[in-house]
Amino acid sequence: MTIKGVLLDLGGVVLEGERALPGAPEALAKLREAGLPLRCITNTTRRSRRQMLEDLEAMGVDIGADQLFMPAIAARTLLLEQGLKPHLLVHPNLEEDFAGTESGTGGLAVVVGDAAEGFTYEAMNAAFRALMEGAAFYALAKNRAFKDADGGLSIDAGAFVTALEYATKRDATLLGKPAEAFFGTALSSLGLPAGQVVMIGDDAEADIAGAMHCGLQGILVQTGKYRAGDESGITPSPSAVLSDFPTAVEWLLKVHRNEKA
Repeated sequence: MTIKGVLLDLGGVVLEGERALPGAPEALAKLREAGLPLRCITNTTRRSRRQMLEDLEAMGVDIGADQLFMPAIAARTLLLEQGLKPHLLVHPNLEEDFAGTESGTGGLAVVVGDAAEGFTYEAMNAAFRALMEGAAFYALAKNRAFKDADGGLSIDAGAFVTALEYATKRDATLLGKPAEAFFGTALSSLGLPAGQVVMIGDDAEADIAGAMHCGLQGILVQTGKYRAGDESGITPSPSAVLSDFPTAVEWLLKVHRNEKA
């Protein structure tokens, strides 16, 4: 096994809500000291890129905006490139990431993220009608659930995206994990082949299966949304299943030291 770079999920691995999980800042520092290039790749759609960077800075992690890959930023880039005007069904926090896209003249695009309490019948029906009239259809993520700030699992955007797909008889274009293009963008920024990069995440489907189908290695951590036996539901099996992010870093560094020896 050769590991020369790391893709890292944030929610449920490094952060829970707006706080760092135990040992996470220290583990990140160890990765940096080892010289392993790192990119943060997250399906979080309740926090803007600015907020995520601030959250990381507050826990002592200073990364550049170009090292943080989020579906909303991928969507913004796509909208601007294609001149599309967004019909947003997203969390209010995320609206700032779409500033400057309102003047698109190339048609309408429904963009669905985790709108939380914004998933009202009225909002869903407005998105449905726009889609039925021919709007493009983009999903920032299709995750089933996430670990919420109160410690319990909460329903994620995937169920609402699927409801719109069912009602319209259309498939959304997925912009976040496990979309191959989303992983590919992060890999390109590392300048490394997929086989030399490992993805660390708590979501067996979106993080680990998605990454491994793209040729990466995958470490599933037993925090966040992880539930016992999740690893048995994906193929191929994870490269490793470890208790938490600090343990994953120790495992990685041991592999890395053995490579250099």
